[in-house]
Amino acid sequence: MSETLNRILFWILAVCSLAADQSSKYIIFDMLSDPATNHVRSLFQSQQGGGFHLVAQFQYDLETRQMKKDSRGNPIPYVNQGALFGFLGNHQSLANGLFAVISCAAAMAIIFWSTQKGSMSDLALTIALGFILGGTLGNFYDRLVFNGVRDFLHWNYFFDWPVFNLADCWLVGGACLLMLLAFRVPKENAQTPAT
Repeated sequence: MSETLNRILFWILAVCSLAADQSSKYIIFDMLSDPATNHVRSLFQSQQGGGFHLVAQFQYDLETRQMKKDSRGNPIPYVNQGALFGFLGNHQSLANGLFAVISCAAAMAIIFWSTQKGSMSDLALTIALGFILGGTLGNFYDRLVFNGVRDFLHWNYFFDWPVFNLADCWLVGGACLLMLLAFRVPKENAQTPAT
């Protein structure tokens, strides 16, 4: 594939990943905002009680036991202001600001890299960084607009995984692909000469 086509693919992956992340968050939080749903919808459930669920968490007023609403009457989502596994979540706004700055710096670095000659010659690297950029921008948007990241996917089958979102999937998938690429032997060194 040519570098021009790889560059187009990079931007398609980044934009589609961002769009899928944000649209899924808005759709799921809207769909599960009715308290009658208990803010949960099971995608599959095992007989032991575990499974894979859509979970929308909202802010509640402890005195009235009612969902908090914004100025337009929409329920306010509960957000993760930390990072993976709630890392630094106890420091709330400080953590959110720190991770917003890190996200912005990472996005700018990836975008700058994508403009460099020869940077898009490797298809697998292009795919990995396209997904990472889309995931980074998805969570960055949440940090700016909602002061934290909206999570809604809950895996609880064989083990209980912290609630996450599609942007996290794009980030982890892209990072795993980068790790695989780090162990790849360059083509010119792949064949050892026979002795």
